[in-house]
Amino acid sequence: MARIIAVTNQKGGVGKTTTAVNLGASLAAGDQKVLVVDLDPQGNATTGSGIDKTNLTATSCEVLLAESPAADAIVHSEAGGYDLLPANADLTAAEVRLMQELGREAKLRTALEPVQENYDFILIDCPPTINMLTLNAMTAADGVLIPVQCEFYALEGLSSLLETIRQVRNSVNNKLGIEGLLRTMYDPRNRLSTEVSSQLAQHFADTIYSSIIPRNVRLAEAPSFGVPVLKHDPKSRGALAYLALAGEVIQRNQAAAA
Repeated sequence: MARIIAVTNQKGGVGKTTTAVNLGASLAAGDQKVLVVDLDPQGNATTGSGIDKTNLTATSCEVLLAESPAADAIVHSEAGGYDLLPANADLTAAEVRLMQELGREAKLRTALEPVQENYDFILIDCPPTINMLTLNAMTAADGVLIPVQCEFYALEGLSSLLETIRQVRNSVNNKLGIEGLLRTMYDPRNRLSTEVSSQLAQHFADTIYSSIIPRNVRLAEAPSFGVPVLKHDPKSRGALAYLALAGEVIQRNQAAAA
């Protein structure tokens, strides 16, 4: 049975999609069966996986609205080595329509249940806001992976996100926990970056990952080629960092299952 991880932070530009795509590829490289769910109307995880978001027969929109089973909408990303539930701008309409439906926060959980046994990990790339789509991700998830940039406003909005996780746990998903905090955009030459990294490690010692994602040109370039960095430049610092993170994620999952 897959471990479902929602990759989210209501602050934009912290590396959510980068993490979902590259962690997915790194887990797949470690012989894990992975499904990446694109739950952002921008569809960046879809294009970053080498899939044309303008040429899809079914997407996460139709799956959320129960107009298509997940199995029929899932495609395989050759570039990433994982399966993908793709998204495009149609997903915005799904969010609006869900607001009028009963049990709206559990639509994704229900849709994923028939395919959950096919995977070791399901990674959900969330939009950069706490909305009905993000709530669906948290309701479906076992844990939340929070990318946090090593920059001045790193903690901005984090307390609000943690409170949302607590509310979801107390209302619709009592198994939901914090999978881990991931430090991103780290530049060891920048004193502020080092200070923020230390501050995060101090505040979240129990949940923070040892792996740190650096600022890396190859990592930034990869989406424009429609591939994860592991395919773009497997020896780059960005690729090695996400491989290390995948190792931690697998290790934590095995420890939890023991």
